[in-house]
Amino acid sequence: MRDPELPDGMPDFFTAAITFTGINLMWIFFVIWVMYGLVPVLVVAVLINHFITRLDIRLNSQKA
Repeated sequence: MRDPELPDGMPDFFTAAITFTGINLMWIFFVIWVMYGLVPVLVVAVLINHFITRLDIRLNSQKA
């Protein structure tokens, strides 16, 4: 997902950012699971999914 407006010399950090976010979510979910159980982890996961979906709808509506 390289932005076509970026100069050629600019590195693309999108993959690294997504990987780093996934790793952080895993340990955060694990800590919540250990402290409070599985139900709060599922609630947080559903909330994150909801916010990502809303962001996707908002970004796609601006492009159209």
